[in-house]
Amino acid sequence: MAADGPAWASTGRLGQQLDLVGIGEPMVLFQVPPPGTLRTADTAHISVAGAELNVCAAITSLGGRAGLLSRVGNDLPGQRVLREMELLGVSREHTVVDATEPTAVFLRETPSDGRRQVTYYREGSAASTMDASDLTRLWASHRPRAVSVSGLTAALGPGLPDLIRAAAESAAEHGVAFVLDANLREGLPFLHRAIDTVTAVLPLTDLLALGTDESVQLFGTAEPAEVFAAARAAGASEVVLKAGADGCWYEGERGEPAHVPAMPTRVVDPIGAGDAFLGGYLGARLSGAPTRASAVLGARLAARVIQSLGDTQGLPSPEEGALMCADALAITQ
Repeated sequence: MAADGPAWASTGRLGQQLDLVGIGEPMVLFQVPPPGTLRTADTAHISVAGAELNVCAAITSLGGRAGLLSRVGNDLPGQRVLREMELLGVSREHTVVDATEPTAVFLRETPSDGRRQVTYYREGSAASTMDASDLTRLWASHRPRAVSVSGLTAALGPGLPDLIRAAAESAAEHGVAFVLDANLREGLPFLHRAIDTVTAVLPLTDLLALGTDESVQLFGTAEPAEVFAAARAAGASEVVLKAGADGCWYEGERGEPAHVPAMPTRVVDPIGAGDAFLGGYLGARLSGAPTRASAVLGARLAARVIQSLGDTQGLPSPEEGALMCADALAITQ
């Protein structure tokens, strides 16, 4: 595929219509400032996070419009999630309040040895009960230009694989780009369910984002050329390979792997970098930028996020983000 990309990647600048709807679970995050442990800390930083919400927030930070299809509980964490969505500019139109199930929360600490420790409380959460019937909200009003899901979401509840498969199928029917972040975590309960779901929707995937660790799980290799070839053979139309501190690999003009290094910066909290990268990459592609420019913008957003606690706190204002997106469009090589 040429670097100028498919039709969905060149249909106008961000913010003119609904650019993205993410499908997933937002959570309240209690984070001990590093270096510290939950056992000894006196304070914690409170924010809201979740892979798809983070990607949506990155899109809105670039001046785009995004919404989250989800469920939250009728509880205090749910109220916090809805408030943060509003502050981030992420539409609540596709999110419903569940009167019976709770909103998920999670705890994060980074001890002095640098090992991140995360404890989740999301079993039986409102979002984990979603199924294919929730998809009716996606097409009830404004049609988005793209739909984004992650493999992790498929592991959260028994109805979520069907929801993700139905989202991929209906996106294709509506001419909407289907964006898949593999997001496969070692030790994740029902990891096999996540891998099976990701594999099943690859033939309908317009943009696949995955890390080098996830590429090994899916394709048995982390070598960029082999990953791109395997993903294309599985049906994915476009692929970007995230390599953490080593930057990323994107597809050049003839589909060959090309590299963009990570931006040098002070690292406070590396969590959320991958979501910010995907939001930046996707936002640039939706604006018509070529793959290299999109990878550069993704790297710039990731570098901002890791300088702050929380998954979205380092994102730019929409005004600054729109300028960053315009700069990306000026990158020609």
